[in-house]
Amino acid sequence: QVQLVESGGGLVQAGASLRLSCAASGSTFSIYGMGWFRQAPGKEREFVSTMRWNDGATLYADSVKGRFSTSRDKAENTLYLQMNSLKPEDTAVYYCAATRSARGIFSFRAGMYDYWGQGTRVTVSS
Repeated sequence: QVQLVESGGGLVQAGASLRLSCAASGSTFSIYGMGWFRQAPGKEREFVSTMRWNDGATLYADSVKGRFSTSRDKAENTLYLQMNSLKPEDTAVYYCAATRSARGIFSFRAGMYDYWGQGTRVTVSS
C-alpha cells in the first residue's frame, strides 16, 4: 500500500503562484508513475500532469502547459506541482495519485491510478 498526503493549497489572487506537495509513504518502491488531477465544483476530475517516477519525465494538460511544472524529490518520495500565473479557472481540489503499473505511466485517465491523496483545495480569486 502507498499513502499520499497533499499540502500547499490555499486562497490566492489571479496571477499568483502556489506550490503543492504530495508526500508518499508505504510501499513507494512499487510506484511507476505519479500524477496530479483536479476537480472543480460540479465538474469531473480532470488530468493536470503526470510523471514517470524513474526518470522524472512529465506530461501536462494543455490547460496548464507553460504555467504549471511538476517535479519530484525522489529521495524524499515527494511530488511537487509548481503553479504559476494562476487563473480563477484553476480553482479546484487538487489530488495527487500514484500508479503501481507500468501501463499507468503517462496515463491521463484517473482509473489507471491505484492510490490517491485526500486532496488540497486551491482557490483563485479574480
